[in-house]
Amino acid sequence: MDGMQIALPIVGIVAAAAVTFYAVSFAEIREKTFKELDESSEFDNGGFKPAPSSRERRAIRQARKQGKS
Repeated sequence: MDGMQIALPIVGIVAAAAVTFYAVSFAEIREKTFKELDESSEFDNGGFKPAPSSRERRAIRQARKQGKS
């Protein structure tokens, strides 16, 4: 029982430290991402450009394939 009384607070402290580390890391990543988005040239040229749909990607691949042949 004495070992459990010592180990439980230590495990709690380690868990709290891990949660804090991940929370801070994700917050920094999010800030960095937003800064890069603000600084990007696509954002300045009219806003966010969504990724092409599967139909558009297929058309692009076919056009490239026909251009090489």
